[in-house]
Amino acid sequence: MQRVCFVLQVRPERLDEYKERHKTVWPDMQQALRETGWGNYSLFLRPDGLLVGYVETPDFQKALEGMAAREVNARWQKEMAEFFMNPPGVRPDQAMTPLEEVFHLD
Repeated sequence: MQRVCFVLQVRPERLDEYKERHKTVWPDMQQALRETGWGNYSLFLRPDGLLVGYVETPDFQKALEGMAAREVNARWQKEMAEFFMNPPGVRPDQAMTPLEEVFHLD
């Protein structure tokens, strides 16, 4: 099982709306995440917009590819793109920057 932590940058002026949108993540999006191996998935947000994500999955690359093939993911990424400080044309799921794990207490 891989433990993956990644970062993204949410536009500081959009934080409240970003948090509000995540109170009601679409059920079909949640189901797609589960079906493609996104386990114990959490997002954490700092007041300056730094978003830290954590997921446990058998294979992170396969989990990304599985979601990329889902229609619901395309809709979600299109709606959420305006919240992120990414280069034009780069979806949030393409801009995830995984962090190197340097310690884990098990």
